[in-house]
Amino acid sequence: MRENDLVGAYRDDGIVLRTHKLGEADRIVTLLARRTGRVRAVAKGVRRTKSRFGARLEPFTHVDLLMHTGRSLDYITQAETVRPYGEPFSSDYPRYTTGTAMLETAEKFTPVEKEPAMRQFLLLVGGLRALGEGAHEPRLILDAYLLRSLAVAGYAPALDECAVCGTRAADPDGLQGAVTSAALRAFAFAIGAGGLVCRSCRTPGAATPAPQTVVLMGALMRGDWAHADSSEHRHRAECSGLVAAYLQWHLEHSIRSLRHVEHA
Repeated sequence: MRENDLVGAYRDDGIVLRTHKLGEADRIVTLLARRTGRVRAVAKGVRRTKSRFGARLEPFTHVDLLMHTGRSLDYITQAETVRPYGEPFSSDYPRYTTGTAMLETAEKFTPVEKEPAMRQFLLLVGGLRALGEGAHEPRLILDAYLLRSLAVAGYAPALDECAVCGTRAADPDGLQGAVTSAALRAFAFAIGAGGLVCRSCRTPGAATPAPQTVVLMGALMRGDWAHADSSEHRHRAECSGLVAAYLQWHLEHSIRSLRHVEHA
């Protein structure tokens, strides 16, 4: 242990986000852990055919790990599979590309290593579970995941009032699903402003989505799957475009895998 500059052992479980090769037989594994946050750790010898846990350290896999703290990177010494979320994705391109976008987004939302991000971890687990069960269209699951990740990070879009002045688009005692088309037609969607904006606060370049698109975004935010599943394709497509643009504005980075989702 001393020769490898290992200090202390700790156990955590997490989702493997990505891996890349190190040397001839090792691999660096990036994962989002329940308690530790985003971690990069070396898995020694896992690329050898006789490796005991190489297959357990693949993207989409939920693993329970024993790790040791190293000087620059931690080291994985034990790995047990909790749930292999990636298995049903291997033969389903839409679900695979959707899951890949989730993993990339989770990494972007946890830029600081070993900074606890429990809510982002739980969102990712829930998103991958829903994707694996196949109960909803993959893109709807992805948009719901992206919107909720933005909310956890403090970037939730305003969907029932003006993001600038607070003018409401509906009765404050009503549900988002009950927002009237007439009320929403008076609003636009400005990414830089933080969501809906009224006529007085509208900025150049603001989008004018269909009222049903805004209602769909609200349904995805709060988990109203009955409404989301019954939405029309054109409103889903418009919703996805707004969510992707809003996400990339606030991350200040592009999510490269989203390009593949668009063509799934």
